[in-house]
Amino acid sequence: MSDGFLEALRAHGLTAWAGCDGRERLAAHGDYPRWRASLERLPPIDDLEIAFDRDAVTLAGRCALPDELEAGLRGLMPWRKGPFRFAETFVDSEWRSNLKWDRVRPHLAPLAGRRIVDVGCGNGYYGWRMLAQAPAIVVGIEPSVLFNLQFAAVQRYAARDDIGLLPFAIESLPTDLGCFDTALSMGVLYHRKSPIEHLQQLCSLLRPGGELCLETLVVAGGAGRVLVPPGRYARMRNVWFIPSAAELAVWLERCGFGNVRVVDESVTGVGEQRSTEWMPFESLAECLDAEDPARTVEGLPAPRRAVILATRV
Repeated sequence: MSDGFLEALRAHGLTAWAGCDGRERLAAHGDYPRWRASLERLPPIDDLEIAFDRDAVTLAGRCALPDELEAGLRGLMPWRKGPFRFAETFVDSEWRSNLKWDRVRPHLAPLAGRRIVDVGCGNGYYGWRMLAQAPAIVVGIEPSVLFNLQFAAVQRYAARDDIGLLPFAIESLPTDLGCFDTALSMGVLYHRKSPIEHLQQLCSLLRPGGELCLETLVVAGGAGRVLVPPGRYARMRNVWFIPSAAELAVWLERCGFGNVRVVDESVTGVGEQRSTEWMPFESLAECLDAEDPARTVEGLPAPRRAVILATRV
């Protein structure tokens, strides 16, 4: 995290977060020295041209040591979100996150000049894509040390002070700020033992009239429908509550949001989430019933995701 970003936090009235840079927390992780060494071996990219408006966050240019560049990036595997392009090296992530962004972006209020927080942002892919619209600042909240190092790999070349990650869980930060214009929580809610608390935290981050973009797993059905997996869901241990989109709208209204609308609901396909050479472990295909892909290996409804927008009242 750059000192310039910490100064930008203070300039935008986020002094409560500017003292939470988290560098000691990163360094305390057992794999940090190995990941840091991979980051440090990344060679320069000359004649750099950066593009945030393409499917792959693109750092185009000429690298005199392409094998060293690829080796350094491979040292930061697995890459879950992306894709990214570093010179001639294409990082083909597990998630084709551009497809989700294409479903989300057209419905968001214009991002120019807005203060944005992305809670559970992973390696920052969506934040980089947002920079194409010139927001005032993008603050990512992400406790995963590896994802922070992947973000740092992009930042090594992009060198932007208007975007940064805080390496904490949202529960570890002051949340009663009421200052952000846009808050995103994508792929987070179903991992929360207390989803209502998470929605309240998101509401407290926004100014009155600020916009929430919530993307999460849902089940088909009307209000009152909630799936509580008895054990694993799609081989994940930490999935707690999966409401219907209609029920989630009720939760949002109870938590202080209005103008709630479901702008997209679709079943996740293996063309969007899959194993690649940059994430070679099991992915969605291994989590679905081989004979009935409409169900998970546990016999539960296959992953369906919704994008819901709401406004803080």
